[in-house]
Amino acid sequence: MEVSTLVWAVTIGLIALMLIIDLFTVSAKPHEVKFKEAATWSIFYIGIAIAFGIWVFQRYGSQPGTEFFAAYLVEKSLSVDNLFVFVIILAQFAVPSIYHQRVLLIGVMLALVLRGIFIAVGAAALAAFSFTFVIFGAILIWTGIGLFKHWDEDPEPSDNAFVRQIRKRIRIVDEFHGSKLFIRENGRRVATPMFLVMIAIGSTDLLFALDSIPATFGVTSETFLVFAANAFALLGLRALYFLVKGLLDRLIYLSLGLSFILIFIGAKLVMTYLHEEFSSVPKISTGIGLSVIGAILIVATVASLIKSKSDPTAVAHAGRVKGSKEVEE
Repeated sequence: MEVSTLVWAVTIGLIALMLIIDLFTVSAKPHEVKFKEAATWSIFYIGIAIAFGIWVFQRYGSQPGTEFFAAYLVEKSLSVDNLFVFVIILAQFAVPSIYHQRVLLIGVMLALVLRGIFIAVGAAALAAFSFTFVIFGAILIWTGIGLFKHWDEDPEPSDNAFVRQIRKRIRIVDEFHGSKLFIRENGRRVATPMFLVMIAIGSTDLLFALDSIPATFGVTSETFLVFAANAFALLGLRALYFLVKGLLDRLIYLSLGLSFILIFIGAKLVMTYLHEEFSSVPKISTGIGLSVIGAILIVATVASLIKSKSDPTAVAHAGRVKGSKEVEE
């Protein structure tokens, strides 16, 4: 798949333009996002992704088109787990609801930059060393097994090493001052709780990128498609948060389903490497991979809704790769 510099430039420009429009129009004035607004933006961003996928089909063929939609589905499903963590962070830091939109937008912008860097590094590693497929696969399998063991737990923002270090080194006031990260107090520059929230969101994005980028490379080795799938999934993440945050507690088995998806994609990456080395080892096609991922998501969602209906007290959890310190000790 040959992607010209012009196509790269236009794609990045389109993504940047949507972020700029969002930053200076929709997010310019802090407000509480209602369901109708969130639904409209969700439909818009999903529509943009579908239109892009159709364009890939028409320009590059069915295989790249299928790979884009598979990568987008993987990113979209993993991004829902991001939402669980965002809900926890925003709640534990008691961020006023009118600022949720601005916090998440900046979080998306940070995630785009971080994932862009990881994609470039990952693509270079795959091009130089085919064994990188095995490394990526091992990371996903390890993460999936950890999530499977602790799917019914939630991460603690207080466990975040970045947040702990910031608290030790920087004076932070107790009150929010709008969306400001720093203020002047008695002639000194001090941080606001919003700065800590941004650190927590940004470092969480960093950790999620360590899983999502290898997972996307598991369904396509095309750097352009990996980047585009990540970008379009992230663009719709903020609207998706406001759309489904009231439903997240009902997706009880989603984290469990995601653990199976990570393990499956990890195994697929390892088999891809083995297929190149030993032709007798089968290679899982993109179509089969897309079907398996879709089936897991459907089963997890249906099972969750059945469970929540039969047991109204049951709630969903974001899941964590390692157990809590209390359990470990």
